[in-house]
Amino acid sequence: MGKMKLPFFFIFSLLACTSLATSAPNPPNFVVIFIDDMGYGDIGPFGSKLNETPHLDRMAAEGRKLTSFYVASPVCTPSRAALMTGSYPQRVGLERGSDHAVLFPGDPHGLHSDEITIAETLQKAGYATGCFGKWHLGDQPQFLPTSQGFGTYYGIPYSNDMWPGLKRWKFPDLPILQDTKVVDVVEDMDEQAALCRLFTEEAVKFIRTNKDKPFFVYLPHAFVHWPRQASPEFIKDGKTVETSQVEEVDWSVGQILDTLRDEKLADDTLVIFTSDNGPAGGLSAGPLRGRKGSAFEGGHREPTIAWWPGTIPSGTACDELCTAMDLHPTFAKMVGEPMPSDRVIDGRDIAPLLLGEDGAKTPHDRFFYQQGGKLAAVRSGNWKLFTNGQLYNLAEDIGEKSNVAEQNPDKAAILQSMLEAFQKDISENSRPVGTAPNSRTLVPRPGVKGDEGFIPTLQLGKSG
Repeated sequence: MGKMKLPFFFIFSLLACTSLATSAPNPPNFVVIFIDDMGYGDIGPFGSKLNETPHLDRMAAEGRKLTSFYVASPVCTPSRAALMTGSYPQRVGLERGSDHAVLFPGDPHGLHSDEITIAETLQKAGYATGCFGKWHLGDQPQFLPTSQGFGTYYGIPYSNDMWPGLKRWKFPDLPILQDTKVVDVVEDMDEQAALCRLFTEEAVKFIRTNKDKPFFVYLPHAFVHWPRQASPEFIKDGKTVETSQVEEVDWSVGQILDTLRDEKLADDTLVIFTSDNGPAGGLSAGPLRGRKGSAFEGGHREPTIAWWPGTIPSGTACDELCTAMDLHPTFAKMVGEPMPSDRVIDGRDIAPLLLGEDGAKTPHDRFFYQQGGKLAAVRSGNWKLFTNGQLYNLAEDIGEKSNVAEQNPDKAAILQSMLEAFQKDISENSRPVGTAPNSRTLVPRPGVKGDEGFIPTLQLGKSG
């Protein structure tokens, strides 16, 4: 990959970021728990009175809530691309899938092999790396986790609704992979319900196996994405399936944290809990406007907790703007590995925010929102401007109810220039999406024999 011209504001902010010193005593183990379609208001630490989340409540009491933590897109694939690379999804060609909002089974596109993921950076630093759950960055061999820095993988390659039960599309069976091999398929709702437990058990096993070396666990759950079913022990009279799933996710968090405690690893492990985008139907964005797919706060701002006993100050909260893109450069800084210098990385080191350093401020002077795979808004400070001209003051109006563009034309003009600069920057500093020739699904469509059963779903179009 050739070197790219870096914009001045990127070079300036990178230098400012790298000058920050962290107080982390030693490089920790890392665990990232990434929920699917959970909203800002779905867990106790962020105000839910509906769902009982004792393990997350304890995690927040022992750790730090990040109340202005954003993902880079309000839908699955682009959000995950940004987390892995530290770059906006437009930079890596994954602001959308192929002719759809996200990647589909057999899609010829995926995360390019030239991209450097958070797993590759940590693997280079000597970490054991494992991914357990929903990947959704391409299902062809060169796109799968084991080709992107993970030493082991157990999970589903895309969303759990991409199966024959969703009749709008001609989907194949939903495969479960061990590394690159299909070892099972999800055939019914009981097996959908088992996914949270399966992924949790694999992550726990990985932690116990690698307890004597540094490790990185990426646990991207399929829960709470539709179709929804929880394990029987979480289904109780009067509780919705959404509540049951949220409470099973809470159980999963408890399993991970209890394992770290049991193995005497708690003081040596940084755990991040968050979601890939805002809530789908039946779930809650709390005080925020908008949901999954939206450029309003509810689509991008996620319920996030950072936990590292003895290092992260307990029972605290941080309202400084930070993003999922920041995890890659932050972890890299902690382990002493450089980020790539031949490309634009949008994430920044947020260790001072995580560690509660006195006076720590966000390293971002702007953050960009997406909708439908396109640039939709920008936040700078407490001001947020949409491409349609709507302006909101998030400090006074977190629910984005009052458009104050007419009263603040100077603010709107400044943010409009940021939107225009970002569009220009992306046109000059983006990288290609990964492309796999002759792509095919991992398993055939039910009842279809021969090569025809492996035709990529999007090539078949919607069902009649």
